[in-house]
Amino acid sequence: MIDDTRFPSPLAKAGTIQRESYWRRHAKLYRRDKYLLLMTVPAVLYFLIFHYMPMYGLLMAFKDFSPSRGIWNSPWVGLRWFEEFFGSIHAFRLIKNVLLLNLYNLIWGFPIPIAFALLVNEVRRQAFRRFVQSVSYMPHFISVVVIVGMTVTFLSPNSGIVNAALVKLGLEKINFLSESGWFRTIYIGTDIWASFGYNSILYLAAITAIDPQLYEAAKIDGAGRWKQMVYVTLPGLASTIVILLILQLGRMMSVGFEKIILLYNPATYDVADVISTYVYRIGLVGGEFSFAAAIDLMNAVINFMLIVAFNRLARKWTAISLW
Repeated sequence: MIDDTRFPSPLAKAGTIQRESYWRRHAKLYRRDKYLLLMTVPAVLYFLIFHYMPMYGLLMAFKDFSPSRGIWNSPWVGLRWFEEFFGSIHAFRLIKNVLLLNLYNLIWGFPIPIAFALLVNEVRRQAFRRFVQSVSYMPHFISVVVIVGMTVTFLSPNSGIVNAALVKLGLEKINFLSESGWFRTIYIGTDIWASFGYNSILYLAAITAIDPQLYEAAKIDGAGRWKQMVYVTLPGLASTIVILLILQLGRMMSVGFEKIILLYNPATYDVADVISTYVYRIGLVGGEFSFAAAIDLMNAVINFMLIVAFNRLARKWTAISLW
């Protein structure tokens, strides 16, 4: 018999050469980009240390955690904490408040950066354009604590500028921060003010990537600035808008607790209390770590399911998706 190992087939030779060329090519790329790859090491370590390693703590959601026993040695309780949460009187209120805050933010907060980017793009004087952009970006870099402090000062029933203006107009003072009907308006309004300019950066960058020849063709066809915006600029922004919309829809069950904790009080709990503030009170203040971990895990799983579902719908309807 002929030893096949001594006389490999042409296909085997081709496969070996292809594998060698693959590794040789990638080794060459690694040598070429070694400094760029080195720059990614801090980011990789950050995600490993602060995002992936803490996932071990998710076991607390299925255990009756005791600090003295540790996570692994604490007794299993299965889905007890999930059942307890959905059976409590707080579940419906918390979920409703989270969804309403995110829905209002989607309705009012999502289109404003798009409209602002379109308006800034129409400004022809570069000096004025840069000034407007710089002023609109600045609130994003103000601390949440400072923003809330400004809000409390402006809306104070005694010395606030808003109530002073109402009195000048012959109207009664309003205690904005103690009336639950005003909380969502204040929260969404301050959030839009602080973020719309910074959020418009992506749209302005996408506008600059649009082929100028499209605008020239539109001018030749008799399109004015309004029609150029509608038929050239907006279609050029479509992919960016869809991607950012998917990301925002995937966070429909998440609201940051920092600003809410600084703004709310017992008089506004019925509209201001959300899942993140409840987890903070139950977990860090109340010491019920397993219960808080179960609620937070449930929240993360729902957000993951939402982003997968909306990504699939976007891919089906618009052919644009995250993956």
